Amino acid sequence: MSARFALPCDTRTLQCDRRPRNHAFIARSRFLAVIALVVAVGGFSTASAGARTTADAADLGAARAGQPLQLVIPLVAREAALERFAVAVATPGSADYGRYESVAELARRFGASRSVRARVMGYLRQAGATAARVDATGLFAYATLSVGRADRVFDVRLARFRSGRGAPFIAPASAVAESAGPQVPAALRGVALSVVGLDTRPLRGVAPDGSGVSSTGGPLPYTGTPSGCAGALATDSYTPNQYNTANDYDPLHAAGFDGQGERVALIEVQGFEPSDIGAFAQCFGLNVPQIRTFQVGGTPALAPGQETELDLEAVIAAAPDLSEIDTYETNADLVTLIKAFAAPLQNPARVPQVISTSIGLCDPSLIGANSQLSAFEATLAEAAAAGVSVLAASGDEGSSECTTEQGPIHELADEFPASSPLVTAVGGTEWELNSANQITQQIVWDDGLASGGGPSELFARPGYQDGVVSGNKRGDPDVSLYADEDPGYAIYCSLTDNGCYGTSQPWTSVGGTSFSSPLLAGGLALVDQELHAAGREPLGLANPLLYALGKSSSAAGVFNDVTSGTNDLFAIAGGAPLSCCTAAPGYDEATGWGSVNLDGLAKAALAVQPPVAHVSLTIPGGQHPISSHQIKAVVACTAACLPAASAAVSIGAGRPFTVSATAISLTKAGRRTIVLEFSRSQLSELRSGRAAHKRLTAAISGEIIDQGVYESGGSLADSVESRTAAVRLRIS
Repeated sequence: MSARFALPCDTRTLQCDRRPRNHAFIARSRFLAVIALVVAVGGFSTASAGARTTADAADLGAARAGQPLQLVIPLVAREAALERFAVAVATPGSADYGRYESVAELARRFGASRSVRARVMGYLRQAGATAARVDATGLFAYATLSVGRADRVFDVRLARFRSGRGAPFIAPASAVAESAGPQVPAALRGVALSVVGLDTRPLRGVAPDGSGVSSTGGPLPYTGTPSGCAGALATDSYTPNQYNTANDYDPLHAAGFDGQGERVALIEVQGFEPSDIGAFAQCFGLNVPQIRTFQVGGTPALAPGQETELDLEAVIAAAPDLSEIDTYETNADLVTLIKAFAAPLQNPARVPQVISTSIGLCDPSLIGANSQLSAFEATLAEAAAAGVSVLAASGDEGSSECTTEQGPIHELADEFPASSPLVTAVGGTEWELNSANQITQQIVWDDGLASGGGPSELFARPGYQDGVVSGNKRGDPDVSLYADEDPGYAIYCSLTDNGCYGTSQPWTSVGGTSFSSPLLAGGLALVDQELHAAGREPLGLANPLLYALGKSSSAAGVFNDVTSGTNDLFAIAGGAPLSCCTAAPGYDEATGWGSVNLDGLAKAALAVQPPVAHVSLTIPGGQHPISSHQIKAVVACTAACLPAASAAVSIGAGRPFTVSATAISLTKAGRRTIVLEFSRSQLSELRSGRAAHKRLTAAISGEIIDQGVYESGGSLADSVESRTAAVRLRIS
């Protein structure tokens, strides 16, 4: 049996020290919930006399002037328009449904303008910053600035502190912390939203204690028929053959969909031991995809931990033939955390189909941290607009996700990023299986810990939850998978901490929504693989489709509805209930729509996801552009599209001029002849060039226009979604 973490915490700040105790382990990476995000742009409360202290740290005096600081500056961008587009491309029935765009195109359309970028970069360089750049999303500027320069630029006094656990960090001193904290310099107001990185304190881990919280019914018994090596079977925990069958992954595997050609990214605060992943795969006859590790923001290689290992093993159990799994290792500080969420979007060749994280901060902690929250949301919107599915564990403390050493705080609290409308939140269930590993009974996971979920304090109810969630707040989780830690999932972990017992007992069991999220991430990669094989667009942000299916007659084929149990830990313990949340037919904030039948979801997605539109171009022969005053081009689309064409016309060595035209929209695959007409002045130039015996050529491209952008007033050039290679035509 593995170990759960009990975390002694300051009850006011929820800052905790991690000390393991022997108990069933709930794998979970948590971060500080109360003032953490405010701290990162300003300061924190300090004592007025003696050795000045924060809630858990002593002020050691001025920071060394030459010490470098990594800064992230969220830029003023078209965030609202980006989010609207992200929702539109994910919403069935929208004119833009499935018309994802590349990160580069999204950065151009919605990221910071050239003038904003130039102003910020110029200021940072003048201030003495190094490694200053705007990232690939167009949403952030990154830079390195010394403490001494930061003191002057931001009008603060940065001091050294030592936390209660002995970890050193830098933060604004008390004189500034007691005021509003450092401000965006006047020169950057209107172009920068905030400055993150003047406080390097790690965001402290928050994990469930469960003290005084007991289950009214206890876990459901271990059932079904496991398969695997002796070490895994000895744990009496669920094995891949069981949960793949129970969650309906088997039909996709049988059809040859094991993740080939797909990429999954994991955002982690621990490293992993590769030999552990290999031992897990060998036990169950699975392949190990190539695993690439990226250290974010200068993060050194992190020590192995059980969280990352179980995430990897969950993904591999679902999709053992993925082209790659990318793990982004981040420190538990705000700067690298923001960078970590943006990191999978930085390299066009490495943008994943699915991102999963088990990181969480309780919602009430983020109230008032508007600019930092906006930075996270913009990144999530850009991922959705690029067709990337982002999943997050909903938490393990039921409807009360803010926790101290005594257990959950007695208040409704959701968890970010699971609470974001741009993320698919994955909750937890308990189940019974028959001998064929099919689900015979399923309830809310609620045996002293519980499936995270409830109304968000941060986000309004998104449109896809209209008619489903009462009230005006975003509700989560959206869906669930098994998460009970008893008997839990069998994993291989040879580490000697974080709930593992070392090489003498490497097989152990884990539970929690930390396993549910990467397991579903691997499943969605299988769905995307089948969609790609059928020439369909990927899922991207799955929530609008999930809710449309949940409200349809297809729901029973896609979800196993959970109608029994509650995630209200206080009600379970017999105390004063929070009155949220109880399972009911259809959607509820305990398990969402219930657990996912993956093959059913794949079939439903195949029926509604739009085909991928490809454009091709042919140029009819026998043309005489000068005498006819036009060029004709035939543009064909493999699916519904708005075709267009443009020509760059060259006269000798002179600068080319452009001729463009759109055609009538194609409602299905087909072709259109597009006429590119010359203006009077262009014809005059061509005739003059011909008279001077100059070479006259046109480089013609076929294009697909983003109809939503074009119809909302965007220029033709700004609305191009994709184009063919240019075909040259000699003009006579």
